[in-house]
Amino acid sequence: MKNKIAIGGDHAGYELKEKVKRHLSSLDIDIIDHGPYSGDSVDYPDFVHPVCNDLLTGTVELAILICGSGNGVAMTANKYKGIRCGLCWTPELARLTRQHNNANILALPGRFIEESMALDIVDQFLNSEFEGGRHQRRVDKITPDIHFLC
Repeated sequence: MKNKIAIGGDHAGYELKEKVKRHLSSLDIDIIDHGPYSGDSVDYPDFVHPVCNDLLTGTVELAILICGSGNGVAMTANKYKGIRCGLCWTPELARLTRQHNNANILALPGRFIEESMALDIVDQFLNSEFEGGRHQRRVDKITPDIHFLC
């Protein structure tokens, strides 16, 4: 289990973020909370970028992002080379995104899952490891070295 996690999101994910933070604290995991710090309307990219920075600088090994659908935070995070953010709404998806895709960020859809499901998803994400092998070859192909012209 990792001992430090960065977390962020938007106003639609704020309540679930606070519940996830309490859960992580109960597991003795340190949390770097990049906000938001209330349910007031905000722009999710402003909170995603610092979380990605923590991953890319090695401050944390894993992170969690939460917005209404999970899509906006995942799309923003996945713009960064080296970030692999998986949007998960079941524990099995969280396990597979770590095992097969070596995801380093979990995106949660705050408006579409209950707290107990979210915590199960978080636990699977944190307790699963990348399997490597044939999956490494695929992960290596996620960010191409060349630009394709369409």
